[in-house]
Amino acid sequence: MELSRRIFLAGAASGAASVAATSSAFGATGLFQDRTKIRIGLIGCGGRGSGALRDSLNAEEGAVVWAMGDLFADRLNGSVASLKKELPNRTQLDGRIFGGWNAYKAVIESGVDVVILATPPAFRPIHFAAAVEAGKHVFMEKPVAVDGPGIRMVMEAAKKAKEKNLSVVAGTQRRHDVAYNECIKRIRDGQMGDIVQMNCYWNQGGLWRNDRQPDWSDMEWQLRNWLYFAWLSGDHITEQHVHNIDVCNWAKGEHPVKAISMGGRQSRTDAAYGHIFDHFATEYHYADGTKMISWCRQIDNCVNNVSEQILGTKGKSDANNRITGEKEWKWEGQRRNPYVLEHVRLYKSIKNSEGFNEGVQVAESTLTAIMGRMSAYSGQEVTWEAALNSKVSLGPDQLAFGDVPVAPVAIPGAAKNVF
Repeated sequence: MELSRRIFLAGAASGAASVAATSSAFGATGLFQDRTKIRIGLIGCGGRGSGALRDSLNAEEGAVVWAMGDLFADRLNGSVASLKKELPNRTQLDGRIFGGWNAYKAVIESGVDVVILATPPAFRPIHFAAAVEAGKHVFMEKPVAVDGPGIRMVMEAAKKAKEKNLSVVAGTQRRHDVAYNECIKRIRDGQMGDIVQMNCYWNQGGLWRNDRQPDWSDMEWQLRNWLYFAWLSGDHITEQHVHNIDVCNWAKGEHPVKAISMGGRQSRTDAAYGHIFDHFATEYHYADGTKMISWCRQIDNCVNNVSEQILGTKGKSDANNRITGEKEWKWEGQRRNPYVLEHVRLYKSIKNSEGFNEGVQVAESTLTAIMGRMSAYSGQEVTWEAALNSKVSLGPDQLAFGDVPVAPVAIPGAAKNVF
């Protein structure tokens, strides 16, 4: 069955209504009315999804795997087999294993309480809107969209989740790291004075790639190499560097108002790497004039750096471990795995009916990254309003196996339909 992504993105709220609405199974005391297990549904069974599922099970001993879905049978079956072998008592699928384009609907309709959204980012808005419409609590991996229409859909769904008192946690795990939290709290309390500049980096070597097989259509090849296609990943400034950008927005307590960026494709020039860039450098401006300088690169045999730096009038910080200046501080406690703690926070919110909701903040950090990509691709200054209100949808008109032309590599100053 073919799905029109453009139509779906334009009217997601009404389109998701086909998924039957259900109410949360949890009361304010954290006890269930008719059972003692939290039912998890996983949508997207690749490495990221399978890892998030294990983190979720580690976070809550009363949780079980209830349903799983993926477009590809090999990924789905491999993940299921691994879980059954590793955690047989926590895997209670009983046939609730779904494949194909509509697998996400089947998982949501299967009686789950919590859904984990871990497909390529292009599908996050559709899946998030459907989960919220059905009254499910959500853990969703970052980033949460790849373009302006997707961001607007996520923000609308996050608003509906708040109205329904649903819990929503995003995969920006630094926000659940105890040291990051203590450090950012001190920064925002003024321990370093006023923030005057922020720098953030995700510079590393190349990542994985799957060689194209003779029986793969364009669509399958792109989906199995989703990192290298902006319509699926948002480019690596969005897919990966969003972590560091999110920390700077967190420290500042707001999002930037414009971006001026440059980037290109110097190392990964083979068509096997799709059409994304391999490096970006972006200057973000906040409303009060504060700047964030953002650098990200995926090129082998270069200096690596994954970090953040916050500069203030009375000191500076690495945002997670140390503050130097007039008031020195250093984290010296233990640091539990933040990939597990983000799920701990989700379950705490569910059990206490808190409605903890990170939907808007992760959408804003995702849009910050998208704004940088738009500027680099176009060579133009891009404002927050232009990025948010963009009508450019990056994906193909139809989600179906078959021919999908690859967009040309963006040439700054000449690229069309960027935002």
